[in-house]
Amino acid sequence: MQKKCPECGAKIVGRIDKKFCSDACRNAHNNHVNKDSKNLIRNTNNRLRKNYRILEALNPDKKTKTSRAKLIEKGFDFNYFTSIYTTKAGTIYYFVYDQGYLPLEGDYYALVKRES
Repeated sequence: MQKKCPECGAKIVGRIDKKFCSDACRNAHNNHVNKDSKNLIRNTNNRLRKNYRILEALNPDKKTKTSRAKLIEKGFDFNYFTSIYTTKAGTIYYFVYDQGYLPLEGDYYALVKRES
């Protein structure tokens, strides 16, 4: 019995455990299978990367202050961050990797960089 490629239907020649007729068909099949979950991950990582670059650009000296308006103007999305740090006093910092921000009064934010 001849095995057929699940992607294109061509007959498979070669090793007995071979599943696809070519690397191109194997890649195409796996891309179709993983498309939806990969898009979600890619979009989330792109938003995190953009947020990181914005914080990094606005905070070259590892500690500064900026306005909410400036963050939004640059395209910052407050829904995407990698971790939350709460101090003993109850102050909540939001981090995108090692770049953090702390909401202050009057729509301002303290920007910090976590030392590794």
